[in-house]
Amino acid sequence: MTGATAARFMDLVPQRTAGTWSAAPRLSSAICARAERAGGGPARFSWTALGRLPRLRRIDRCPRQRRDRDRCEPATAPRQMHIHQQAAILAPGMIVSGATAPVRLRLGGLPLAPAAVAALFPDFRVEPGSAAVAEVPFASLGEGLLRAPPHTRGAAGCLSAVALAVTGSPSPADRLDPALVLAERGWESPDLMQRAQAARHALVAHRAAGAWWLAGEEALPPDGEYTLVLWAEPPVPGSGTASAEDVLAAMLDAALAENPPERIVVLAPNRTKPHHSAAKLAAAASRGAHVISAVEPWAAIERATQVYSAGGEIGFLALLAGRPVAAFRRSFYTGWGLTRDAAGVPQQGFARPIDEVFAANCLIATRYRDPFRNTPASFEDTLALLAEWRRVEIANRQVAVCVGMSFWKRRRVADFLRSAAGTPVFRRTAADAVAAARRPAKTEPRAIAVWASRMPSGLAEMAGRHRLPLIRVEDGFVRSVGLGADFLPPASLVFDAGGMYYDPRSRSDLEVLLGEAEFPPALIERARRLTAQLVARGVTLSVLFGGGETRTNLALLERVRAANPDAFILYKPHPDVAAGHRKGAVPEALARRFADAIVQDASTAALLSCIDELHTMTSLAGFEALLRHRQVTVYGRPFYAGWGLTADMLAIDRGRRLSLDELVAGALILYPRYLDPVTRLPCGPEVIIERLDQPELWRPGMLVLARRLQGALARRLSEMRASLLPSGLARQKLRQ
Repeated sequence: MTGATAARFMDLVPQRTAGTWSAAPRLSSAICARAERAGGGPARFSWTALGRLPRLRRIDRCPRQRRDRDRCEPATAPRQMHIHQQAAILAPGMIVSGATAPVRLRLGGLPLAPAAVAALFPDFRVEPGSAAVAEVPFASLGEGLLRAPPHTRGAAGCLSAVALAVTGSPSPADRLDPALVLAERGWESPDLMQRAQAARHALVAHRAAGAWWLAGEEALPPDGEYTLVLWAEPPVPGSGTASAEDVLAAMLDAALAENPPERIVVLAPNRTKPHHSAAKLAAAASRGAHVISAVEPWAAIERATQVYSAGGEIGFLALLAGRPVAAFRRSFYTGWGLTRDAAGVPQQGFARPIDEVFAANCLIATRYRDPFRNTPASFEDTLALLAEWRRVEIANRQVAVCVGMSFWKRRRVADFLRSAAGTPVFRRTAADAVAAARRPAKTEPRAIAVWASRMPSGLAEMAGRHRLPLIRVEDGFVRSVGLGADFLPPASLVFDAGGMYYDPRSRSDLEVLLGEAEFPPALIERARRLTAQLVARGVTLSVLFGGGETRTNLALLERVRAANPDAFILYKPHPDVAAGHRKGAVPEALARRFADAIVQDASTAALLSCIDELHTMTSLAGFEALLRHRQVTVYGRPFYAGWGLTADMLAIDRGRRLSLDELVAGALILYPRYLDPVTRLPCGPEVIIERLDQPELWRPGMLVLARRLQGALARRLSEMRASLLPSGLARQKLRQ
């Protein structure tokens, strides 16, 4: 450490003077210079924490209604954070004493796999043990606010962990407990507070904290506002594991005394135990209170005018959402002037605004883990992941049955559609699918998911007659290693309630999204990074309805040659056509009348790197060419045409112009769904692109090999038939 650095660092070191603590005076530049001269180089200093600060004298209570700590006038100034916590918050993992070994720590309370421990606590050396010992603190862990739903818990593992309590000697492990962080001062930087405010607003907007996957909204009063009483809620740091029965009884009595019973909702998941609690709740219900069990916490908070809590998790969520909270038990968020605290709830001595309490718990104390890469993650990235999972969860609950799905795709489709309510059933006929969607009769009919290119005859009419939503499913744009022609499970799918992206006869959800969505700067930046990282992969797109007047590969070749008589033309047939799984093959001799070369085995990415322009009907190769800033001419109506990025041979009026980044954001990030082949969890396209570099994840099975052989035989038979026909007749057949 240089002398100048040491001078700045000294400002953080607490010094004992006459029984009080104060900031150390700045180390003079003369002393630093003298030290450098004496040592023949930069001065080096090693600082060791002086131990936990002594307890201050009792501080006068700050009035509850005062939420600005600057208005409080304590008898003694709040203590400053000791050096271990200061350094740890400013630079996590920093060893203040000059030692090179990580800080030792023992963990308990939350079962974690070794890999998860390494990802969540990379700056600690975690040792086995169930209690603190000399110089080794013990952290009793619980899951943080951001966590995975139970049906994905095995694959996702622990997404966040926070210390419910830390025992042992003072150490950097203290920063894992928000109560200990909040007890100290000096970490509340403007940048951190700005981040906390933005993160808190995002959490409330996404409603992806706590048990966000629960349903049960129908148990809430149908309309109007109410008072919410939280009889049972998950514990948080500083609140212990369970609330005493007398505390819960006092809380319910206070709510009944202050509010009309018929406007009270009691959330009591375990309302039958113990016996006295069951009797208390039954008495409240007899007076008109609504006693309900499991319900999504944000739905319960949404219409609550005030919340009664025993210092648990849902009380904190309500506080973040701006609801008045009456607290009947101590917690890390009580006593700061933010809650209306019952008698017996300790006061902290000075007030804190909500963003400081949020920052201490969610940005400093809680650790986050990326479930796909098993690496440390940020609060913001974890929240974004859960927000996407919540969106998928809500959509999947609406699907009751799948139909038209190939046998080899069913398992992957089931993974895409799994929710806390279970997995949709699979049926083979339209009648069976409609019957399954209408069952049971007491519930609202749910949607039918159908593979768009394999829709059973009459399904659309039957679904419309019974008012059943129909969701069309197709392969997405980023595929597994190999195409649909290889019969490998898809890495991405699209679920479209409007139509399908390749069929211009109806307006698809993608067209609506591209035409109406807002693209914030963060999304545009993500799209730009995705474009830079994307390795072009083949995608099966239908040209049956998207080709306009040019509907066949031969007609496309003729038009391109007529428009470019002197160009060197490369013809690359669609992989499904080349594999024999789709009509449209052009015999090589006929294709060479218009093309200078025919390429089949070369990758699209390799070809796009050496061409000047690309002509296509609706192939996704046109989209891939746009990503590489190539000129693209389209003869049909693919989803990427009509936005001002392509030369369109047909008149296409989308009513809006898009940049390439906006097109990528809509088509590759917002519209499709992606499924990680390792964890089988919903993910973003970035994860799939990384997985594509692991060929062992995409090895074909026996069914895949059999279908490849079938396709090769079909392709050979088609070529033999074409060779037996006169050339003119062959061309006529190909035009049809």
